[in-house]
Amino acid sequence: MFRTFKILAAAAAMLLAGALGAADAADVTPDDTARFLAGMMPSVDSPLMALTKDPSWQRHARFFDSAFGQLDQRQMSKVRAWSDANLTAPKPTMFYMFSGPDFLYADAFYPKATTYVLSALEPPGSVPDLTKVPRGGVDAALANVEHSLGSILSFSFFITKKMKVDLHEGQINGAMPLLYVFLARTGKTVHEVTFVNLDAQGNLLTLEEPGTKQRASTQATAKGVKIVFSDGSGPQQTLYYFSTDLSDGGVKTSGFLQFCAKFGAADSFLKSASYLLHSGSFARVRSFLLDRSAAILEDDSGIPLAFFDAKQWRLQPFGHYLHPLGIFPKAYQPDMAQLFRNAAPLDFGYLLA
Repeated sequence: MFRTFKILAAAAAMLLAGALGAADAADVTPDDTARFLAGMMPSVDSPLMALTKDPSWQRHARFFDSAFGQLDQRQMSKVRAWSDANLTAPKPTMFYMFSGPDFLYADAFYPKATTYVLSALEPPGSVPDLTKVPRGGVDAALANVEHSLGSILSFSFFITKKMKVDLHEGQINGAMPLLYVFLARTGKTVHEVTFVNLDAQGNLLTLEEPGTKQRASTQATAKGVKIVFSDGSGPQQTLYYFSTDLSDGGVKTSGFLQFCAKFGAADSFLKSASYLLHSGSFARVRSFLLDRSAAILEDDSGIPLAFFDAKQWRLQPFGHYLHPLGIFPKAYQPDMAQLFRNAAPLDFGYLLA
């Protein structure tokens, strides 16, 4: 029985098949916070409405309106159309490892997933009640969010070093503000936000916000956030984001792969993964994805073609296979170049990092 695996490269794609606590009326909701950070109007009775009168927020809103509008026309609308035509039997769960806070592409390729599991090194961070942050802090946070999203809006990937600088300090930090922006800008309504950890067996532990009551949790090796949302009036969906080390040494004790295994066969997505899965240091994650995925969609920075057993996987290339960037001199795959000689056309692409 064949499974399907898909790969997306610089201009190429390949298919291979095989809470926050209860709030009173005066509280700022996670959804209003997400919309405010995304440069979108919060609900009319939100305490954040007063902050939207600030010229800095209005400039921020215009910037994101333009940037996301151009991105959708140039890239995301084409991704969604390709997904509709080619990912016709998605699983309820999708795994996106080495993702950073990139819900944008997870949603574009797999909009009907019930559960999204994203994972990377960046910490979940936090987004407090913005009405209680000094004005200068809010203005600085908006500027940092813009700067952190600059690379993915222009090139389709996050620059990890830049994010560490932009979103490391201050009251608004980590992956959370970027996840909020992507959720709001993709038309989602955020219903619940809960900070979580994993134990060594992959069991989900619900926590208070980091740094408050559960100080014993600071030794956890897979810290995360669970976000329940919906697309308009559609059914509720769940996004998990975990900050965890995906190397062999990291996943050996984190419980992350055990957590993922609880969902059964899933669709897996790898993009701009820095060719980490080409090395022996990430063999556990590579084997997990090959064993547990019903389908894998990836670019050539993901799992090397040589690891796919032709008896188990059906390969479907899309686009053009380009030589990796010079900083990855050993990542070129001659067998992939041969495979892509007769690849189906692709009307979008992205740079790899």
